Amino acid sequence: MIRSMTGFASARGEGAGHGWAIELRSVNGRGLDLRLRVPDWIEGLEPLLRARLGKAVMRGNVTVSLRVTRDETRGGLRLNETALVAALDAITRAEAEAMTRGVTLAPATAADLLALRGVVDSAAPEDTSEAMCALLAEAFEPVLAAFLEMREREGAELARVLSAQIDEVARLVAEAEALLPERAAGAERALREALARVMANTEADEGRIAQELALIAVKADITEELDRLRAHVGAARELLAEGGAVGRKLDFLTQEFNREANTLCAKSNHPGLTRTGLALKAVIDQMREQAQNVE
Repeated sequence: MIRSMTGFASARGEGAGHGWAIELRSVNGRGLDLRLRVPDWIEGLEPLLRARLGKAVMRGNVTVSLRVTRDETRGGLRLNETALVAALDAITRAEAEAMTRGVTLAPATAADLLALRGVVDSAAPEDTSEAMCALLAEAFEPVLAAFLEMREREGAELARVLSAQIDEVARLVAEAEALLPERAAGAERALREALARVMANTEADEGRIAQELALIAVKADITEELDRLRAHVGAARELLAEGGAVGRKLDFLTQEFNREANTLCAKSNHPGLTRTGLALKAVIDQMREQAQNVE
């Protein structure tokens, strides 16, 4: 089975007093380019994820985005006793100063004290890099599995499209071959007419003319091009059946397809064969676009 180079998967989770969001995406690339954005404080996470991706993905520009947030509510509230004592001392001094000036202050309540900045803290959990690394590595696995599944689904569709295009190339090659007798008859007729005109006006060496005509016929022959196109069709079908990371091979093969189609068009000298050659080039160009999506 072949796989596409494009894919996407994401997930959210929480644990150890943290929440996280993971996104994994990829697009086409000439080779394998891994770009990871993960928190620096989680030691060992980036090389771990990079190694896992390197085993699972052979080609494409792959981006991992991992955002981690701390759950501030998980630890509840914590009384800061130092700040509380300082606040009480300040209130006591304020009340004493007010009494000396004959000012009566309303008594402070517990709610007033707790509302003061620094008296109450959020008891946040401690950041444990090792525990978070293990949790996130585990959470990454289903995201990677979903990502690979998407690439495989798209790869199956690519295989279907490519297979149909390869069949169309095979059909056009057979069509071109069927035109060869008509082309040969037309070429022979044109050569005979040209030869008759030459012989009528000049004294030419018939042996020399025969050699030149034979050379022209050899140069115009497209049997080898058709044979190579048929061989490329077989090779392309084998690659699709082989599966795996065959994108580079398919891309190279489409270039070979195109080279033979160009030569066929250049040698055609026949309207029907030219139309078939141009149709071949159009299908091959479509094949190459699809092959560039294959891992």
